[in-house]
Amino acid sequence: MIWAKYKLDNTVARASEEIRLWHTEKGLVEISKNTLAVSVRLNEKRKGYVFHGQGKLLIDAIVETQEGAIGKSIEKELIEPFLLLGDTERIQKDLVETSESDFEKMGYKSRQGFVDKAEDLCERFFRGRVHSHEDFDEPHGLIFAFQNENSKFDILVASSSKLVYKATDVVFVSNENKVVLKSPGEVVVSDNGKSVVVQKGRSVLIK
Repeated sequence: MIWAKYKLDNTVARASEEIRLWHTEKGLVEISKNTLAVSVRLNEKRKGYVFHGQGKLLIDAIVETQEGAIGKSIEKELIEPFLLLGDTERIQKDLVETSESDFEKMGYKSRQGFVDKAEDLCERFFRGRVHSHEDFDEPHGLIFAFQNENSKFDILVASSSKLVYKATDVVFVSNENKVVLKSPGEVVVSDNGKSVVVQKGRSVLIK
């Protein structure tokens, strides 16, 4: 699947209420009422959205070891446009038509201003990327791309049993009973209650 052929929809919607785009015991992504949304299409099929409004990202990036908990919860306010790819059918009922005032509230002079910014985000994210159909065909499988302060992307990939979060300073992977946490100071690997901790400048500790 080559995303060079993607295009944005002609219609821009807004959230009629707060919407949880993703929610499990490991975290959530939600957007507030009146968040703007334009769909991303590939071969005329809706494959996701670009959102801009007020939102929140929470990730429980904590690994339990016999010596105690390592890591911390990640919490970020989503005030910049971000991308969602995957199953979005369930949120359709919570998206309604926009008016000019909706764009003004978000700092745009017109609908086109938001579409242009969404187009720029997609262009930067999809440039040179190739994805397989399996990335998007799994029920409830989602990919989020959040812009960070380095003008790059923090990525969250979530499916029924797997979670991968990759940001500038942390990588967190959770797959059922297996967890990996990588931060600037240490790497923690946990598998069914057994864990290995590698701290910078120190030897490997087996818990």
